[in-house]
Order: sequence, then structure tokens, then C-alpha cells
Amino acid sequence: MRTYDFSPLYRSTVGFDRLASVLDQVMTNDVSTQSYPPYNIEKTGENAYRITIAVAGFTEAELSIEAKEGQLVVSGKKAAQETEPNYLHRGIATRAFERRFQLADHVRATGAVNENGLLHIDLVREVPEALKPRKIEISTAKALEATAN
Repeated sequence: MRTYDFSPLYRSTVGFDRLASVLDQVMTNDVSTQSYPPYNIEKTGENAYRITIAVAGFTEAELSIEAKEGQLVVSGKKAAQETEPNYLHRGIATRAFERRFQLADHVRATGAVNENGLLHIDLVREVPEALKPRKIEISTAKALEATAN
């Protein structure tokens, strides 16, 4: 496995330390350990996204979605059963899981729905007005002198 050194990013940039740490975290995680449950991430609009996670066998009460510190944490834990069924073959995994998604600035979850064994989480990017581009009017030096007097 290759390792990348992101320390030059820390030396030559200001304010991008979160980006560098996210890249560092992604590069150091072992992809094979995070294969359950499978999921999709799709762009549904200009500023809208949807994460779909396969959660067959889980009820809404057994699932948890939490947004904290720029992360969306989705976890599931099956409730204990009084009697364990006598399986001849068990192919549907219902083991506990925790899946973390890094969220960009100004991205927040707007809702979630569990239907047909799929958990759909809708996200939207809401950029504040102060951060949106705005046009600056250009005036002549004579107009500036007139307003100063």
C-alpha cells in the first residue's frame, strides 16, 4: 500500500488544515474493512445529494443518524431477540455497523427515509449569502470625490 505525505500542505497553506486531515484520514483507512453495509452517493441537484445505504433487516428504531463536527454518522444495531431462529442458511447480514461520511462546509442533512430495505439520506448545500459571489460596482474617481465632499 502506498502512503502519501501531506505535511507540505500544512506548511504552505492557511485554513486548509481540515482538507489535509480529511485526505490523510482517507488515505490511511483500509478500504476492505468498510464494505458493510453497501451504499451509494448520488448528486440529485445542483446543491442536493442523496446517500442510500442498504439496511435490510433493520427497523427505523434500530438505526441512528447523527451529524456532528462535519461528519454524518450512520449506525445500526439489531435489538436482541428472545429466541434465535434455527437458520439452515443465513445470508442476510444484520450485524452492527457504523458508517461515517465527511461533509463539506455548509452541507447538512434535511431528511431520511427507510423504504424497501434502503435508507435514503437527503443532503443539501446551503451557502450563506455573505459567502456567495457579489458584483462590485466600479465608479470613477470624480464620483468618489463628489461623495466625499
